[in-house]
Amino acid sequence: MKTLIVVPARYGSTRFPGKPLTLIAGQSMVSRVAAMAAKAAAALEDAAHVVATDDARIEEHCKERDIPVVLTDPALPSGSDRALAAADALGVLPQVVVNLQGDSPFTPPAHIIAVAEAVLTSGTDAATPYVRLTWDALDDLRAHKLETPFSGTTLTHDTDGRALWFSKIILPAMRKEATLRAAGDPSPVCRHIGLYAFRLEALRRYVSLPEGHYEQLEGLEQLRLLENGMSIQCVEVAADTIAIPGIDTPQDVALAERLIRDHGDPAGA
Repeated sequence: MKTLIVVPARYGSTRFPGKPLTLIAGQSMVSRVAAMAAKAAAALEDAAHVVATDDARIEEHCKERDIPVVLTDPALPSGSDRALAAADALGVLPQVVVNLQGDSPFTPPAHIIAVAEAVLTSGTDAATPYVRLTWDALDDLRAHKLETPFSGTTLTHDTDGRALWFSKIILPAMRKEATLRAAGDPSPVCRHIGLYAFRLEALRRYVSLPEGHYEQLEGLEQLRLLENGMSIQCVEVAADTIAIPGIDTPQDVALAERLIRDHGDPAGA
């Protein structure tokens, strides 16, 4: 198998218990994410998808809908750990494991395909997508950070697309912003999208490492790779039609349903 797309779906959540089973416009969140994973797997060569959960209720929900699912240890600390546990539980050795976050029901299959292919072709340990922000989008991000400073992550990369750094601070600082703005869109700011593809051996190493110093300070798990000399390929993708990083609260569900009404349902596309 070349690629295994894993959807970690944890029942326990401090802010939103049971959110994988919450309905968004009539479909459970986990079924929506699994549908995106299935579309990507169908488009990739020798690929499969599976939901990795910690709870029998989610397992049963998936089985009733013929969604591939494995039950994993509730004590696993992260989605990346759960993704590796899923591969091990299935007894497969994929070249690439994609960690598709279970609370991101609008991730386009094209983004999943892009990061999976990037790992296979770039020689890096992992790959992750980003979008170049327009100046208007950058202004919106800055305004949002005035209220929630740790929302939204930006990144910088080298000329080959290898990640240099990720931060909750907007990168890069721009000494001559007015001149750059006059040149038109896009801005130099890259907004990170929380989707990861790993080489299997790199994922196994990653989860064995302790949390990094800067990982803890920023609250960004991908910094553990950079702090340990591992490489991440950054892949530019088109902005989502429905741009919600994740569903974390019941208010996010209401917003998602409004955006579906306004822009159409990607699950039906």
